[in-house]
Amino acid sequence: MIKAAALAHDVAAQQACLDDVVLLNAPVAEAIANRYASRGLESDDLVQVAYLGLVKAVQGYRVGEGPGFLAYAVPTISGEIKRHFRDFGWMVRPPRRIQELRSAVVSSSAELQQAQGRPPTPSEVAASLGIDVADLAEAEMARGCYTALSLDAPTHDEGSPALGEMIVDENDPFGHIDNMEFLRPALAALSERDRRILLLRFARGMTQEQIGHEIGVSQMQVSRLLTRILDGLREQLADEGFVRAGAR
Repeated sequence: MIKAAALAHDVAAQQACLDDVVLLNAPVAEAIANRYASRGLESDDLVQVAYLGLVKAVQGYRVGEGPGFLAYAVPTISGEIKRHFRDFGWMVRPPRRIQELRSAVVSSSAELQQAQGRPPTPSEVAASLGIDVADLAEAEMARGCYTALSLDAPTHDEGSPALGEMIVDENDPFGHIDNMEFLRPALAALSERDRRILLLRFARGMTQEQIGHEIGVSQMQVSRLLTRILDGLREQLADEGFVRAGAR
């Protein structure tokens, strides 16, 4: 049918052939859209985007140039869906690098699971992509950026307080005093460099890239440093003995 469209001399006949190609390959577009289901966007929207990618593939394909039509159409449709996710799929938009890495992680994990018959380990996924496990963990943090929890959702079971009721009141001065005293011993235990990174990030509101320029490291290194510092603070604050010793 696609060849018939290329050979047609009448514009109307050519368009009719192209329309038939779209209709015949609509199930292919739907199957590709289904691969991206349950990732935060409506399935009907994904199917519509897949149809758009199919139409673009039909319009852009040239008979005799390169592979067959399906080999050209499948990546075209997938690319259209990925662009839709990139532009509209994030409730919280991470950096472009993290978006692309997250997409690569999802694809690699699916391929490894199919090949091995079991879920791959983080080290296996990282090795397949040629990245560090730390980079993989950074990409995994973007997993929840597609959707947002309702503030009316219960924190635990149905009878527990709503999530919105647990949000800290930024206008409560006593809460600030308690928090500062609670953090003081943990912050005192940090190195001067770690305290400076926290100051630049949370007091001066600098981005990771700006902090990197300030202290002479890359943005990725700043991300790792912040993760290490914050994880360490959480561990110390969870240690009641450490907090009591600092209070004395």
